[in-house]
Amino acid sequence: MSESEEIVAEFLVESREGLDQLDRDLVALEQNPSDQELLKRIFRCIHTIKGTCGFLAFGKLESVTHVGESLLSDLRDGLKTLSPEITSALLALVDAVRTILERIEATGQDGDEEYPDLIARLTKLRETGTASLIAPLVKKKRAPKKLAPPVTDPSPIHPPKPEALAAPVRVPEPPVDSPPRASSDESRSLQTADSNIRVDVSLLDKLMNLVGELVLARNQILQFAATQDDPGFVATSQRLNLITTELQEGVMKTRMQPIGNVWSKFPRVVRDLAIACEKQARLDMEGQETELDKTIIEAIKDPLTHIVRNSVDHGLERPADRIARGKPAEGRLLLRAYHESGQVNIEISDDGGGIDPERLRQKALTRGLITPDQASRLSDHEALNLVFLPGFSTAEKVTNVSGRGVGMDVVKTNIERIGGTVDIQSAMGEGTTLKIRIPLTLAIIPALIVTSGGDRYAIPQVSLLELVRLEPETARQEVEMVHEAPVYRLRGKLLPLVHLNHALGTQSGFWPESASESAVNIIVLQAEEQAFGLVVESINDTEEIVVKPLGNQLKGLTSYAGATIMGDGRVALILDVLGLATRGKVLAKARDRSPGDAPAVPSEAVGDRQMLLLFRLGANRQMAIPLSQVSRLEEFPRTTIERAGDLEVVQYRGGLLPLIRLTQVMDPAAGPDATAAGAEMIQVVVYTAGGRHAGLIVEKITDIIEEVVTVHHRANGGMIFGTAVIQERVTDLVDVGAVVRRTGTELFNESSATELAEVGA
Repeated sequence: MSESEEIVAEFLVESREGLDQLDRDLVALEQNPSDQELLKRIFRCIHTIKGTCGFLAFGKLESVTHVGESLLSDLRDGLKTLSPEITSALLALVDAVRTILERIEATGQDGDEEYPDLIARLTKLRETGTASLIAPLVKKKRAPKKLAPPVTDPSPIHPPKPEALAAPVRVPEPPVDSPPRASSDESRSLQTADSNIRVDVSLLDKLMNLVGELVLARNQILQFAATQDDPGFVATSQRLNLITTELQEGVMKTRMQPIGNVWSKFPRVVRDLAIACEKQARLDMEGQETELDKTIIEAIKDPLTHIVRNSVDHGLERPADRIARGKPAEGRLLLRAYHESGQVNIEISDDGGGIDPERLRQKALTRGLITPDQASRLSDHEALNLVFLPGFSTAEKVTNVSGRGVGMDVVKTNIERIGGTVDIQSAMGEGTTLKIRIPLTLAIIPALIVTSGGDRYAIPQVSLLELVRLEPETARQEVEMVHEAPVYRLRGKLLPLVHLNHALGTQSGFWPESASESAVNIIVLQAEEQAFGLVVESINDTEEIVVKPLGNQLKGLTSYAGATIMGDGRVALILDVLGLATRGKVLAKARDRSPGDAPAVPSEAVGDRQMLLLFRLGANRQMAIPLSQVSRLEEFPRTTIERAGDLEVVQYRGGLLPLIRLTQVMDPAAGPDATAAGAEMIQVVVYTAGGRHAGLIVEKITDIIEEVVTVHHRANGGMIFGTAVIQERVTDLVDVGAVVRRTGTELFNESSATELAEVGA
């Protein structure tokens, strides 16, 4: 690179840094026009760019910045008063300069665009803009001023108010200033700058890759040292381990950036959007110094921008509406970031009108995203998560801001792609909060190494909850089958299980042939706040691994998040916990009647596939219950049935479960229930509604099926949806809620509802 090219490159870097700061400073100045130190800093930035581009012969850039510099000079000298129109024009100037700099970087020239409209706009504002009612500042001897504190996050962002403009006044052209001398605060900045150097990002990436290779070599040496008896070699390898760890931490810190680098553009975004939406908004920020890896910063930039735009457009009300509701006209957005449990939490909150869960249900119904039965069974929190469905939007009309139903689903996908989660909470009239949890880095991570099917795999420790080992003689008894899916009762709660070999397709069933001869190792993982157990053959150790991306041909494999090289030089695949949970159908089973679950059978003919629980009443009567109405299947010893008033009950999960003998309800003339009287165990279908539950005694549960159901006629006073032919047998479809209402059975144990919901679906 020649000397002139180096000068241009340095000019581009410094100018871009100045423009990024200008965005923040102009928005902050709009809230505090009397801040002379801030105004001088803005003027110096434009003045420096103009002077340097004149030296480098970038004439187009010089002509644009000259007009802006003149307007800023009037503001600085008190000849003009800052208005929203002037702020908007200066921000447009910043955008134009940024575009010209991009052209210079690409072609080496500043192009042919002369920006006549922008120059005319700035010139007109300078000539006819608001005249200052304050006498121009003159250079007098004055008492020394204290250094102004650093500018914090801007306060209120208001749309322009035309009535605030004063009469136009023409002012004379001020003389061109000479470059200002460095003040005491600038001298301090120069001293600080001397302790920092600029390093190209590609060089940092190369260093990170080399450190990654060093970590791999360190792991190989440590593995080899474990087999050696030479004390000197072992001591040297331990010293290498220590140095490598410290070097890794140091290089990692060079890649860490404060999240404030991403947030820096949001004051401008909020200001411009508030003006476009005719709203008033204030943006507050907490935790800007929270650091993340550069790759994470890049990944969350667009999702955060979309959420902030949504908060202004959808979250905050118009000033008149806020005043009518007893709120200040100015809405408030809060960005907050903090570290917790090795992850970064980001919260985006607004004090707007909140989200109405019922409105979301109706919108989802209108768009055909859920069925009426699903809508009636969604909790308010589940209804809020409808906003993450593809194609979902609550906007009444499509605008240049929103309303196309594209965005929140992409936000969720992008956050989950880097191992994060996103959750939404809202209260009507109070506001909405989106909470994002993301890892600190994706480059070098701690992982648990496991072996299954003769191959080694790495599981990121961020998803790991605990390890469970079942001895061979107890594994078969303690692992149960519910809905043909294996589960393990862990501290009273059912934990869905996924066998790694089965999920990866190397094993046909859940139990391998040698299951009775070896212990069962269960790794309890968490995906989307749902715990599940991953069964592997053996658990090796924890290691820091270097994440290598998969090739383009393998990126479609949802079970893997990447690869790494182990100490012996062999490749190990990194498991994608979310992908395994989805592949093992854990998430679909765990979500309590989420939009993806099978809908309950409606009261008329349908053509969709339905999930049904089949059971018998008597010798020849087959009946079915929509699986969405079933919380659990239980078996109780006949001797545990007791009386509570007029009800039969069993003691169940710290409370009482009322029982309904379905045979007597459906056919009162059938006499006493022979099933309960003659069998050692009774089979019970647990039904939950409104936080309480009841149990239906059936003769025998036969199957769980999924098929297209055609309902014929309704019967029996509404306790039967109707009749269908299932598996070549006439089958009555039971409405459990109607049965409970018909029998007058009181549902018990509201305190147990949460636990039941967690294990029910």
